[in-house]
Amino acid sequence: MIKVADEIWLATSLLHRENPGRQDFSVIEIVERVMSAGLEGKYRPGLQVHASTHCVATKSPNPARHRMLSETGRGRRRLFRPGDKFHCDRSSGKTHPDPKDIPQKYRYLLDWYEHDYVEHKNGASALPPGGSPAALLKMAGSISKQDLKRMKTAIEEGCERIDADEWQLPARH
Repeated sequence: MIKVADEIWLATSLLHRENPGRQDFSVIEIVERVMSAGLEGKYRPGLQVHASTHCVATKSPNPARHRMLSETGRGRRRLFRPGDKFHCDRSSGKTHPDPKDIPQKYRYLLDWYEHDYVEHKNGASALPPGGSPAALLKMAGSISKQDLKRMKTAIEEGCERIDADEWQLPARH
């Protein structure tokens, strides 16, 4: 029997692999992915609370101390990475399943997590500094209407114009 926390981690890993352009997923998407993977073959009541609280690094442990997920916004999660914030009482919590605790067919996800997801922070799953959805929303409305008009004009004037000489190589003597 797979532990509920491990099911949540597996489902979130599968979502990241299947949607490389996405930074995070809703708790509902994670729970639904557990169900579609058919890991335990049925819905288990602990799935929702594990994706919402028990596996989330910044939440106060109650009772689980896992650091499997990072909260990116209200109801939004991604896999935990070293360097992410976490509650001090979760410092010893596991960040991913033990290979012996998951089916063989999913063990490749552990290698992917360690070598691609964690190591390549600048990959498709990584957020740039200050690039969280919350940080971007804080910028909404910060550009004046006058500056927006200037930007629009510059784009319209510069688009679809071709400088035929731009790509020519200099003549050799």
